[in-house]
Amino acid sequence: MLTRASIDRVVAAALEEDAPWGDLTSEALIPESAVAEAALVARESGVFSGGEVFAAAFRLTDPRVQVELSVKDGASFQPGETLAIVRGPARSVLTGERIGLNFAQRMSGIATLTARYVAEVAHTHARIVDTRKTTPGLRAFERAAVVDGGGRNHRYSLSDAVMVKDNHLAVLTQRGMSVTEALQAAIDLLPHTTHVEVEVDRLDQIEPVLAAGIGTIMLDNFSLDDLRTGVAQVSGRAKVEASGGVNLETVRAIAETGVDVISVGALTHSARALDLGLDIRITEAPAA
Repeated sequence: MLTRASIDRVVAAALEEDAPWGDLTSEALIPESAVAEAALVARESGVFSGGEVFAAAFRLTDPRVQVELSVKDGASFQPGETLAIVRGPARSVLTGERIGLNFAQRMSGIATLTARYVAEVAHTHARIVDTRKTTPGLRAFERAAVVDGGGRNHRYSLSDAVMVKDNHLAVLTQRGMSVTEALQAAIDLLPHTTHVEVEVDRLDQIEPVLAAGIGTIMLDNFSLDDLRTGVAQVSGRAKVEASGGVNLETVRAIAETGVDVISVGALTHSARALDLGLDIRITEAPAA
């Protein structure tokens, strides 16, 4: 969940990166007393995300700049629609423009792509979830955008839940224990509230993993036939997550196998920034 503090921390760093010693161009060309009005306009259809982040780019540049959002996060829009109005000192509006647009375009692109995946599986009970394949430092923004697109979030970080992958199991079983024993020994060390998920890549691994009492089993890079077999084998004893080989062409068929969760790295690592523009005009300037 985004907070004002988390938004301000990231946006302030972005503004510092973009204008460490001020905006030389605006300061040289734009009168200090000039006032601007700008419209955030959609150049294509999509799902909006990042409204508060967009506003923060201007608020942190200059508290005198006012941003009025015309649509809410998660709302769909069409080309030509005005998404927000920005008013304030022209120099400040121009200085915050690129950072505000960068975040709004990126987050709206993720929300729009997520909405497409969600629509593909709407006739099933499968959830579309993101992964940790996010831009370093921008995870909170990108995961908020996934939610705006109708998706769900996976574990936020390595600290939130246990996800046991093949390398973890290899280390555990080197101690001479079976997979079931190794998992049970690890689970015994955890607080009772900690969720445990285990990744498998073969059908014969399912029973030993389930015997440990885990909460979610991930079927990684399974064929559609093996996914159906795996779901039947688990038979409600754990949540079933499908991962690997997921794209807009395959996600519907994967969902129809009966899995509960489909994790999609592409939501954050491959989303295209949406085409949004900031149309600016000077509404007041000093007399010549």
